[in-house]
Amino acid sequence: MAYDAATGTVVLFGGYTRTAGGIVTFGDTWTWDGSTWTKRAPASSPPARSGASMAYDAATGTVVLFGGGGANSSLSDTWTWDGATWTQQHPAAHPGGLIQAAMAYDAATKTAVLFGGVTSRGRSGLTWTWDGSTWTKQAPASHPSARYFAPMAYDAATSSIVLFGGVDGRAIAGDTWTWDGTTWTMQAPAVRPPNRSAASMAYDAATSNVVLFGGANNSRGALSDTWTWDGSTWKKQNPAAHPSARTSAAMAYDAATSNVVLFGGVSSDLGSPFGDTWIWG
Repeated sequence: MAYDAATGTVVLFGGYTRTAGGIVTFGDTWTWDGSTWTKRAPASSPPARSGASMAYDAATGTVVLFGGGGANSSLSDTWTWDGATWTQQHPAAHPGGLIQAAMAYDAATKTAVLFGGVTSRGRSGLTWTWDGSTWTKQAPASHPSARYFAPMAYDAATSSIVLFGGVDGRAIAGDTWTWDGTTWTMQAPAVRPPNRSAASMAYDAATSNVVLFGGANNSRGALSDTWTWDGSTWKKQNPAAHPSARTSAAMAYDAATSNVVLFGGVSSDLGSPFGDTWIWG
């Protein structure tokens, strides 16, 4: 899910649900206008998938989607959404098949940044950038360990991308990293959320904070806590109402309504996904 600034709507693509007949993967496109969802009927569309990476590319005015898990394998295709239809891109280079990679648009460098994910050979610790026409593998001096299910968002207040946690090997991480356009830096905040993977994260421009919700860790299962990042440390919030505990929910900041929007997610590996919509305002 990503906010499409060109049309003033949040765009959601794909995902999966669980039915009596098994898991069903979607290939549908929906847009959120601040009050309701509308199913779109684009002339062309990516194949059905879940675990794809998506961000709004402000330099080209399009939403860019990469990879994910298809019917039988991880995907390595790149697509862009122009507000009406999807167009498959054919870059000279790309990251290869990836599922559950983190992705965010870096306004400072005018590139979409992709990190980590799962390949056919295991976890990735690579950083790639999309400049609107091709992917470029970066060679930062330092970077987070190879991982997947790590949420990531661009912090406009500090002009850096923030990444938290994820699945690092067999463990679930709880570290905070920032990307300055050249390299990754591990942060040492005085306070931080408990370790987790598959949390949801977005930058809240109304408060100049990154918002993190839910996810899961080994000991507590799915989580329902809300945290904010102010550029130097994390702070636990205590909202009067919040979504139920879940992982892998889609989240994006809706600039048209000045709210963070959260959709769906799942309570456990064997649970049925949610279909509810929440806003953080």
